[in-house]
Parts: sequence; structure tokens; C-alpha cells
Amino acid sequence: MPLSTTDVLALCWFFALVLAYEIITTHSRFATRSLSARVGHHRRQWLSHMVEREQRHFDAILLASLSQSNAFFASTSVLGIGGLAAVMGSGEAAHRMLEQLPYVTQTTPALWEIKILFLIAILIYAFFKFAWAFRLSHYTAILFGATPPADGEANALERRNHARHAARLLDLVGHHANSGLRSFYYAFGAVAWLFDPWLFILAMTLVFAILMRREFVSNAALIITAASAPAPRHEAGEQ
Repeated sequence: MPLSTTDVLALCWFFALVLAYEIITTHSRFATRSLSARVGHHRRQWLSHMVEREQRHFDAILLASLSQSNAFFASTSVLGIGGLAAVMGSGEAAHRMLEQLPYVTQTTPALWEIKILFLIAILIYAFFKFAWAFRLSHYTAILFGATPPADGEANALERRNHARHAARLLDLVGHHANSGLRSFYYAFGAVAWLFDPWLFILAMTLVFAILMRREFVSNAALIITAASAPAPRHEAGEQ
């Protein structure tokens, strides 16, 4: 078996941290405090205001920007997959070059290929996430185009209902795009496995800590959380 006990432990640690992040940010009591949840709140507010506006050109520009960013990251994933495939094509030469570096654990060619395939699998997952987010952006654009006019025959209840469905679809866009971005983080952590499984464990722990900090206690999270809260009494009175 090409995998050592330490390699198996490192892989288990990788999947444990990935699962822990999903549980904490999606299914735990802390989920509503996450940056993603707060952004989702503002996303729903955006759509509820959009249906009441007569001119929606700015909203279309924002949606196009989101769609283009997903297309960019999907293309980046493909480039990464191609680069790793080229590394696999070089085979023994790349393996020997890496092992000449200091502090690199000696591995068999079979294990080397497993590590490269693991990185490719992560980037393939990222590609599918970004590609689906890109496609969902198109569906959201269709809902944008089908939004009843603010001065039309549709009543306020119908417009709010349309905004709610569009916001749910846009939430899916954000969810899949975020999953793709996290895959990039995980891929950077997995690169450490090429050097040493213990370094892989350390790198993934660091990546997990960075993601958790950015999701809950980063400056962006604090600012968006403050923007979600009602204005203080003295500020509300001044408006």
C-alpha cells in the first residue's frame, strides 16, 4: 500500500476539517453569525429594494459582475488542472526534482501520483462549483428580467414574492461560489502534502483557522454584522 499511516492520518484530518467547517458555518448555532449568513441578509435586502425601483440598470451591472467573477475562477481552475496534468506527465523527473529539496519526505512514485491526483480532484471540484454558480447567475438574470415593473399591474405582494425567489437563487450562486473559493484554500493546504504529511496537517490547520477567522471575526465580518444591526437610538434620531 503506497499510503503510510501518517499519510492516512493527514487525509483524515483534511476531510475532518472540511466537514467541521461545513457543520459550523451551515448547521450549528453559530451559522447565523457567519459572514456568509450576514451577506445573505443584505442580498435579500438588495432584491427586495430592487423590485421597488423603476430603473434597474445598476442591479443588472452588479449581477453581471458576479457572473464574470465566477467565470474567471472556473477558468483558473481549468488552468490549474492543466498545470498539474503536465506535472504528472513529467512523472519521474518532477518527483526526483522535488525530493532533492531539503526537508522533503521520501515517497514512492505511486504515492507522488496519488498526491498530484488529489490536488487535481480538488480543482475539479472547484471548477464544477464555479461553473454551476456561473450557470445559476444566468438563471438569476432571467428572474431579474422577469421582475414585475414597480409601476405596473403587479401588487407589492407579488413583487416581494418574486424578490424572495430571486434572492434564494442568488443565495445558491453565493453558496456554490464560496465552496469553489474554499477549494482553492484547501488546494494550497494540500500542496504541503507533496513535502511532508505532517506539514500537510499543519497547513490544513492553518487554512481552517484562517477561514474561521474570516468567517466570524474578520474586519469584514464585523463591519457587515454592524451594517445588519439597527442604528443606535441617537443616530436614528439624527436622521
